[in-house]
Amino acid sequence: MNNADVEIKAHASFWGKLRAYFFTGLVITAPIAITVWATYWFVTLFDAWIKPFLPAAYNPDTYLPVRLPGFGLIFALIAITAIGAMAANLAGRTMIAIWDKTLFAMPVVRSIYKGSKQIFETLFAQKGASFRHVCLVEWPRRGAWSVAFVSREVDSGEIGLPPGQAMYAVYVSTTPNPTSGYVFFAPCEEVKILDISVEDGLKLVISMGLVFPERPLPPEREAGAAIQSNTSNSKR
Repeated sequence: MNNADVEIKAHASFWGKLRAYFFTGLVITAPIAITVWATYWFVTLFDAWIKPFLPAAYNPDTYLPVRLPGFGLIFALIAITAIGAMAANLAGRTMIAIWDKTLFAMPVVRSIYKGSKQIFETLFAQKGASFRHVCLVEWPRRGAWSVAFVSREVDSGEIGLPPGQAMYAVYVSTTPNPTSGYVFFAPCEEVKILDISVEDGLKLVISMGLVFPERPLPPEREAGAAIQSNTSNSKR
């Protein structure tokens, strides 16, 4: 091997290491940058909404030489908490009932308001409202399995079918955005419960199948999922 070949290999090795360092740095800095940007956008969004309505005497930008980000978010949190406290008494509930009745009477606004209210009531008002299991279902065709999430177990009579059959409400999300997808009901025996946590299932969906769970469910939860799956199969 002559000196020219050694120089070419050393040159290629140098650029290969430089490329590896770049992508390693990108993996580290990109999530940090996205998190900082999203946080700043969220904070300044409330500032843009709320600060124009604040009197100059209560706006900190009037006294400070620089803009103070986050004041709008703090004001919004205080206002939301105050509204929640007001809704705890009779007068507040009466005002909210009048507000609901007014919005429900508007043709287009009614659908938006009712849908968004149901979503937030499900997420925050109901205790323990969350996905129960990660599962596999044959979707969108037989022989093709999709990762899905079990929302709850219902009787077939609750959804207008002949009663007596245990069914799962199954949510199949799209990739990489898990907030959109499809909800359908399937017999429990056709749903395969996986021994992974809901968090790991979401990671699997968001990463488009690139990030697999590093560990199964804790033993007690895995045993509970197995018992529930066996119980459902015994009802066949």
